Parts: sequence; C-alpha cells; structure tokens
Amino acid sequence: MTSFDSWSFNFFSMTLATLAIIISKSSVTVALPIEFRPSPWSLAHATFYGDETASETLGGACGYGNLFSNGYGTDTAALSTTLFNNGFACGTCYQIKCVESTWCYPGVPFTTVTATNLCPPNWAQDSNNGGWCNPPRVHFDMSKPAFMKIAQWKAGIVPVMYRRVPCVRPGGLRFYFQGNGYWLLVYVMNVGGGGDIAQMWVKGSKTGWISMSHNWGATYQAFATLGGQSLSFKITSYTSKGTIIAWDVAPANWNVGSTYTSEVNFH
Repeated sequence: MTSFDSWSFNFFSMTLATLAIIISKSSVTVALPIEFRPSPWSLAHATFYGDETASETLGGACGYGNLFSNGYGTDTAALSTTLFNNGFACGTCYQIKCVESTWCYPGVPFTTVTATNLCPPNWAQDSNNGGWCNPPRVHFDMSKPAFMKIAQWKAGIVPVMYRRVPCVRPGGLRFYFQGNGYWLLVYVMNVGGGGDIAQMWVKGSKTGWISMSHNWGATYQAFATLGGQSLSFKITSYTSKGTIIAWDVAPANWNVGSTYTSEVNFH
C-alpha cells in the first residue's frame, strides 16, 4: 500500500467513526423504522358517544387527557376490546367509511380517527343489540363530530369499512411526566407512523438504559431514581418494530406535571 493509499484508508476509517458517533447521538434510529403502510379494508360497525362538543371523549383509557390541547381534537374513537389490545392500540389511526346504509352520507369517501379510548363490553346486552363492543366484535365508538362526518347521527349504528393508516403528526414525540423521586410515569403522545408503542426505555445522564414497563394505555413507568439528570428515551413501535431514540428530551431540572417534546417521530 502506498503512503497515499494509507492516508486515504485512515481518513476513511476516521470518517466512518465520526459518522457513527453523530448517528448515535442524532435522535434518529437504532433499528431502522419501517414506514407504516395502510392495511386492507375490513368490515366493522360504528356508533358514537357524547354530543357535538366531544367533551365526553376527554380523558379516556389511553391517558391522553385533554384531547383538544394535546393535538387529537374531535376526530377520535373508542375501540372495542378486540381492537384495543390491552392498550397497545392507543394512538393508532383508522380510515372509516360508512357503507350499505341509507344513513350514510353519499360522496364521503372516509374520515380518519385516532384511537384514544376503550369501548368496554356490556354483557348485560346482546352483542347484536346494544352490546356492540362485546368481544369478539370489531367496533368503533366514535366521537359524535367524527361520526357525523360519515353518517347521520340519528342512525345510531352503521356498518363501516375500516383500515389502519399511518398517523401523520406534526413535530416530535411528546412526553408528559408524573410520579415521584423513585417512580417515573410517562404518558407518550403525538406518535406518528403506526401510532403505537411496544417497548420503551429511559436513560438518565448518569445511568444506562432502563427498561420501562407498560402501565396502562399509552403510559410507561420506571422504578428508578432519575432526579437531577437529563432524560433520553428509546421507543419501539408495536406495529413496525422500528426503534428511535429521543436524546436529552428533558433537562436535568425536569419536573412532574410537565410535558417535554422531542425532535424525532415515527413515519
């Protein structure tokens, strides 16, 4: 090897090493995220709950709190147990279109909703007469404003076709903190792509990666002392299995009751 070739080789090696360091701290990917693709259309039914204000949809089993201030608006739905998947379906997005009913609005191809709540079973009623969310039924209990985009509200219930679609979210993942000095509970919001989360880890500036357990809905918890440290999060999508890292999301003086926004998201 000539001296020029040796210099070129060393420079190339140094460039790769530098690039690896940049990538490892750039909040991009650990396992390359797979872009989420729409699923095939399937048959289900839809009802609605609440009134035109959608105020009854606030809160809910996913833990998103005020859906208006947290960016979900009124285009939301509660999922039957079959779809809800013990909360792992929180944040998923669906296109829904009314079919085979005189109550459907003609010329409306579909509306898009985000899963923010659970429609629980009602075993006191027959699954085909009031117990619409009883397993194994696939059912959407939509906010009234969302339902009124595809059908007349007087219908009560309509057959629909639905499919999973990518969630398009502006900005990065958002993390709302609760807990205490020994327990951190994180509500994860504004998740793009598949919209869902399978696993999550937290890293303090003085710790390694700590695995977080699924608490309920879209919340994850870690039993660790993390006060006084800047916090980073590693998140794996339930659907695509891709993983992203949000480095230094919260500063060392973070507080419970606060929301911290990252610069990364799924697509």
